[in-house]
Amino acid sequence: MKPHQAFELTMAVTPTDHCIGPPHAPVTVVEYGDFECPNCKQAAPVVKLLLNRFGERIQFVYRHFPLEEVHPHALYAAEAAESAAGQGKFWPMHDLLFHNQPHLKPNQLGNYAERLQLDMARYTADMKEHNYLQRIREHEQSGRASGVRSTPTFFINRRLHDVSFGFEGLLEAVEAVLRSSPRPGRK
Repeated sequence: MKPHQAFELTMAVTPTDHCIGPPHAPVTVVEYGDFECPNCKQAAPVVKLLLNRFGERIQFVYRHFPLEEVHPHALYAAEAAESAAGQGKFWPMHDLLFHNQPHLKPNQLGNYAERLQLDMARYTADMKEHNYLQRIREHEQSGRASGVRSTPTFFINRRLHDVSFGFEGLLEAVEAVLRSSPRPGRK
């Protein structure tokens, strides 16, 4: 690998991804995150700010990258989020997991599922059988292939964006891409 090689997203966004915003938006931001990662929790309000500020001009995608060696509950939390997604409640579970980040043990995750009024028999079966583990592993594999080493890692229009100096740069980078993209009716 060259020292200054720019990393790009290797797996394109698909309809099976967890997305907010229109697929035709001029900017797509993909986050690889871990529900037990303190930095990911800090990034969550920044993502909401992006969505509020840029509205229909941005699409946000969340993909799993649980760092199991340092976050022992991250994989199980990702499975709980996927089970909720199977019942149409990924984003409410996403928000609950970050809001309750210190409390991600299996019984606590079950409480969040109940709070979201999930079908508990289905949730329990999903968790017991690890029905969504393959999907999470695919996210991890695509992340590694794209250069993800830590969380959160963001890509803006498929290019890796460094947030190590703070999340304000994420807002600035989205603004810069929007300024440089052609507006409707212009050539």
